[in-house]
Amino acid sequence: MMDFAADPWDYLAASDAIDIEHPLVQAIASELRTGDDIAYAHAAFDHVRDRVSHSMDAGDTRVPWRASDVLDQRVGLCYAKSHAYVALLRAGGVQAGLCYQTVSGVLHGLTAALVDDRWVLLDPRGNNADVDVHFSPSEDRLAYPHLAVHPTVYATPHPTVLRALQTMRTLTPEALPTTL
Repeated sequence: MMDFAADPWDYLAASDAIDIEHPLVQAIASELRTGDDIAYAHAAFDHVRDRVSHSMDAGDTRVPWRASDVLDQRVGLCYAKSHAYVALLRAGGVQAGLCYQTVSGVLHGLTAALVDDRWVLLDPRGNNADVDVHFSPSEDRLAYPHLAVHPTVYATPHPTVLRALQTMRTLTPEALPTTL
């Protein structure tokens, strides 16, 4: 069961991190927008999962936190990739939010999206030898499905997560947030 930290329309709104009005976010959303909301949500998921590398998988020390920067630099931690996915979803008119789970003592960023009249948890983290994530409009699809998800869906990044991303100049795993 999901708890929502904001009003329904807030899951379509822009914020500093979810900068849906940025020209790059708008351009990618326009390029991906074919078909219905399910097809669009799937295309946006695949775009973030496949075209934006996970920082740790890529060995890239950059730490973008704003959705447009993630899409421009094509790299980001799980939280930032979720910011990019949420921004693309909202730019396409799909309600979406951010949620988290604890993986090996560190918070992991996820996306909750209203697809086909139901909220699903999706993880655009990216695939590697240990992770194989895919889009689904009807069921939760997570990189770490055996771990509990914190129940709250946020309209904006949790302050603890955002502060950690904004203060890291380069990727420092020990500086990643461990609790909300």
